[in-house]
Amino acid sequence: MMGASFTFGSFTLMPGERLLLRDGQRLRIGSRALDILIHLASRAGEIIPKHELVSLVWQNTFVEENNLRVHITSLRRILGDDGDAPQYIANVPGRGYCFVGRVSVQASQVPAEPKMPASGIWGVPRLAINVIGRDTVLAQLVQQVREQRLLTLVGPGGIGKTTVAIAVAERLRGRYPGDVAFVDLAGASNGGLLAGYVATAIGCALTSSNPVAELAGHLRDRSMLLVLDCCEGLIDEVAVLAETLIAETRQLTILATSREPLRVLSEWVFRLPPLDYPGLEEGLDKTTALGFPAVQLFEERVAARMGGYALSDADAPLVSEICRRLDGIVLAIELASGRVDTLGIAGVAESLRSSFDILTRGRRTALPRHQTLRATMDWSFSLLSPVQQFVLAQLSLFVHEFTLEAARAVVPGDDTVDVEGSLTDLVAKSLVVVDRSVHPAHFRLLDMTRAYAAEKLMASGLREDGARRHAVHYLNVLDHAARQWEVEHEAGWLDAYRRDIGNLQAALDWCFSPGGDAGTGVAMTVAAIPLWYQLSLVDECLMRVQQALDWLAGQPEADQPSVMRLHAARGFPHMRSISGRSDGAEAWTRAFEIAQRLGDVDFQLRALWALWVDYNNGGKPRLGLETAEAFCELSKSSTDDTDRLIGDRLKARSLHLLGDQIGAEYHVRRMLAAYQPPANGSHLARFQYEQRITARITLARVLCLRDRTEEALREVDEMIEEALSLRHNLTLCHALSDAACPVSLLAGDLTRAGRYIEMLRRRTRDNALDVWHAHAGCFEGDLMIRSGDATTGVAVVRGALARLDRAGFYLCHSFFQSVLASGLAQLGRDAEAIALLDAALSRCKESGEAWYCAEVMRQKGEIVARRVSGLDDAGCLFKGASAVARDQGATAFERRSAAALVALSRPLASANSHSGFP
Repeated sequence: MMGASFTFGSFTLMPGERLLLRDGQRLRIGSRALDILIHLASRAGEIIPKHELVSLVWQNTFVEENNLRVHITSLRRILGDDGDAPQYIANVPGRGYCFVGRVSVQASQVPAEPKMPASGIWGVPRLAINVIGRDTVLAQLVQQVREQRLLTLVGPGGIGKTTVAIAVAERLRGRYPGDVAFVDLAGASNGGLLAGYVATAIGCALTSSNPVAELAGHLRDRSMLLVLDCCEGLIDEVAVLAETLIAETRQLTILATSREPLRVLSEWVFRLPPLDYPGLEEGLDKTTALGFPAVQLFEERVAARMGGYALSDADAPLVSEICRRLDGIVLAIELASGRVDTLGIAGVAESLRSSFDILTRGRRTALPRHQTLRATMDWSFSLLSPVQQFVLAQLSLFVHEFTLEAARAVVPGDDTVDVEGSLTDLVAKSLVVVDRSVHPAHFRLLDMTRAYAAEKLMASGLREDGARRHAVHYLNVLDHAARQWEVEHEAGWLDAYRRDIGNLQAALDWCFSPGGDAGTGVAMTVAAIPLWYQLSLVDECLMRVQQALDWLAGQPEADQPSVMRLHAARGFPHMRSISGRSDGAEAWTRAFEIAQRLGDVDFQLRALWALWVDYNNGGKPRLGLETAEAFCELSKSSTDDTDRLIGDRLKARSLHLLGDQIGAEYHVRRMLAAYQPPANGSHLARFQYEQRITARITLARVLCLRDRTEEALREVDEMIEEALSLRHNLTLCHALSDAACPVSLLAGDLTRAGRYIEMLRRRTRDNALDVWHAHAGCFEGDLMIRSGDATTGVAVVRGALARLDRAGFYLCHSFFQSVLASGLAQLGRDAEAIALLDAALSRCKESGEAWYCAEVMRQKGEIVARRVSGLDDAGCLFKGASAVARDQGATAFERRSAAALVALSRPLASANSHSGFP
């Protein structure tokens, strides 16, 4: 039933879209209350027991019945229900709640947006092992996370903080509607990018000069658990970020793991203890020994590695001694258990005994935990063969994850170095962790192991050579990824390469270090651009791009293709409706000039497209048409015949904006009749949008203006359905902002408009597409004004227009000024409305963006006609509007102006008559 809508009284409930409308206007309703209403309405007339309703709404979470009553009360208030004589929701004493209103069920009139998983959210990693001996700790932490919004899990390396944090997150997932995000900071080194790491993890992008504040804005009303793992490397930056996010949000909870507290306000510190282990007089038999979690862990790990093992009375004293010497530290026990297959229980105990005695020079006191772990690492390393020691040290070059292929490329091998065999041995000895849930399998070193192995690599004098091989390998990986992105656009592309982001960062840090290879760094930066943008790491991309350009500027013979691509990367944020990037046109102009010198037709076309977009966004459609014509001319030299058709699309859009609707329809239909998207999806990479859908945007707008409303709405619904199936957010937001929302509003279909506006608002907010988000604000304000709430609508539109002005985006500005004027007129502020419409007409004359000019003139005439002395002026405006619309082929506007002229002698019409085509 999620694709259907429920109508009762003046209300429409759309479960699939999670919308509740009253008379077509969206109502604000809490997530839990909405869930309750959906369940009740979908089972209207049926009594749903309270306990069942609670289990449906709060899945896997224990809540008091009082929570249900609170949300029922809120829901009744929204519905205007009388508790004594309920119209919709009745309480059946002792049995539950029942929806008693009359409900009609209808199929959704517009394509339903599929309920998407939080695709941008980096979910909690799966635990590959059982969590042993932490039941009490987990219960305490789960309770404390519910009560404290910022909790830091503190302990030394190797004690199991990450495992415990993941286990806590898994237990709490159902509590957070906004999901759980996991951010691994183990390899992070640049504190300035911290907010960007978190933004990527929660599925959004940051664009402002104050990324922490912008991130807080994204999270302000989001109920989410954010796990920040291994914070000690960026402790100061994490402290500032956590304190800010907690202060600026309402429902965000942060669970951090660190070797030291953050030391900020509101922090609740939980020091993770080691696992309990037997004392000197305990553990002499297996029953007693297995009462301690450290012994349980040791037994379980040995059994896993040896295909079965059960602690015996004979082994119990030795295993107890092993766990005691290792202070119950999880990683130390893991390492020791990995040696049983070669040394046996007695051998491990003896080896530890002698090694620790040497390391502590005979001190018999209990070892500090850090020293114990260090001693365990030294002991484990000493038991490796020279080849295994060499391989482990080389593997420390990897940040986070790596594949067997990567290990073979980075670890220098010959007949004496068996990388695959050594890696298998290191996994068996618990020095390397393997994740076989993905293909190919991914490996990683635990943070403490990696730090220890890195010391060994540095001491060997081989680190620089290894870092160079590491950088070259990831250059090859990312170069392949970039070429694949250009021609394939496979759905699994991002999942395949997002795991390499940590190694990319580490490789670039080395490349641009004093002893690094900046030339390789430049090539890697160019290759990584698609990955950064697909992960919404805009700030990191631009920082790295500028780093590369700064180095190239000092080179006597800079690689010009690289310079061209780097400048293009600088321009992309401006093309993607992200404000605050004022150098977009300059960057693309530089890219175009270099492409001309190189004779690179492909990049000349890309740059012309981008400049065409910039001219249109800046409210300069005449320059846009010139650029479109230049694109059409250059496309004749392209090896891709479909580029000529894309030129038709650009020209159609420019003609539409300039007011030539007949010419626009001719060019866009010619494009759609012949265009077949390349099988490799290259146009999506070159021109950012699916080209057929983008062409249909222009067609839908033209059809609407030419008074073929039903055709226009059918185009809208079909293009949105297709864009949703593609799961390409940029194309979808473009279609929503430029076609679905304005066409639905112009057609007067407020229900359809409300749904599309909400879809646009949510999609643009989550992906930091702030210009299109401002468009959503204008559309939302328009809907409010049309629904009778002019006061709120005017404020919303005014604020959105101010954001567009600051961003320098003036596309369709006259339309939005008309919306604001209609609200002002509805409030009786005619002088302000007329001044605004005059400014819109002046801008149209100056810029040439004339497509809405006739409507602005007609709207001004409607306001002027309120005054008896203004009847003649109104008549002139109506005649002028009709003539302009006729010249443009805008039949709908011509009809409306003619109707206004006929009605001039009748009772004065409302100034808010822009509300749709009758």
